[in-house]
Amino acid sequence: MAGSEPSPQPPETSGLERQRAWVEVDAAAIEANARSLRRHLATSELMAVVKADGYGHGALTVARAALAGGASSLGVATLAEGIELRRSGIEAPVLVLGGLCHEQELRSCLHWRLMPTISGRREALLCHNLASGQGRRMALQLKLDTGMARLGVDWEQGPQLVAAIAELEAVQLAGVYTHLASADLPPGEDDGLTRQQQQRFETVLTSLQQQGLDPVCRHLANSAGALSNPGLHYDLARVGLALYGHPPATHLSGVVALQPAMRLRARVSLIRELAAGVGVSYGHRFRTQRPSRLAVLAIGYADGVPRALSNQLEVLFRGQRLPQVGAITMDQLIVDATDCPALEVGAVVTLLGGDGDQEITPSEWSARCDTIPWEILCGFKHRLPRLACGGGSTAR
Repeated sequence: MAGSEPSPQPPETSGLERQRAWVEVDAAAIEANARSLRRHLATSELMAVVKADGYGHGALTVARAALAGGASSLGVATLAEGIELRRSGIEAPVLVLGGLCHEQELRSCLHWRLMPTISGRREALLCHNLASGQGRRMALQLKLDTGMARLGVDWEQGPQLVAAIAELEAVQLAGVYTHLASADLPPGEDDGLTRQQQQRFETVLTSLQQQGLDPVCRHLANSAGALSNPGLHYDLARVGLALYGHPPATHLSGVVALQPAMRLRARVSLIRELAAGVGVSYGHRFRTQRPSRLAVLAIGYADGVPRALSNQLEVLFRGQRLPQVGAITMDQLIVDATDCPALEVGAVVTLLGGDGDQEITPSEWSARCDTIPWEILCGFKHRLPRLACGGGSTAR
């Protein structure tokens, strides 16, 4: 309208990503981990498992870094995760590890050149019909259930199903695999389950060989299997947690040199000076025992910091560990900085990862709140920006 005032310009947002809390992702560390794992696997290939947004690191960053480090293929859990990789220009083979049973899902796999995991004849027939209708062949992989009681055809029915798939001209059986249920347990503590699963897998492979139905690719090792026993490597290992710089069990530390690729950081938004005997946060689950100097961080369980870590968490500032106090809330948590006078408003602390000569690991968190490091890494929500560090590219 003539004579009206111009619309105000929006405030500049560049740099605001580091004003509250964020996740730093080191793509160079992921690439180095992939190289180390690839050397460890010797003649076996490396599949980089980038499901759950690359275990919270950013799937595209991880995929590109892992491929640069020698991974030959990628594993995702959902169709949408696979499509995201393709839309971003990733051309490497992608296996959808989750079960797909609907015709539309399998049609999308065909369109985007993703390999579905099948557990039965029905899905194989659907793939055949879809591919033959377009005059194409569709690659897929068969999963065997050797002891997880999850996805997969019962291992004893595996040879029969492979023979049936071999009759489908529009389908290419690109792989046969299974998943280990307890490979992360120390030797002798899994009651022989890993050995039993491998024996069942071998029984199927022997039967296929006798029928002249050798699959293109055979695989059963996850991170724990890849690190614990070269006899579990076969043609390929599907590596998740180790790719991100963390051994899947304490006894597997040091088998391969790994660099953690994530740091969780937050900025101090307020400093409070409190007298002794003051209750802190919801429920007053902590009371100051002395005159205290408390720092408020704008990060909480809505960002993925487990509330179960309340009064158990520590953060790092210039290599010094500071205890978190009171209940962790949705958007904030509180740190006791009484013994750290250098911590001021605007200072950056590290909740997860290295700072100085100290490091806080996902395993440290998981042990304190009775979960596993996989859940910790996958729990950081998307309202935390993923930012590059160590020379890598941004995760999103």
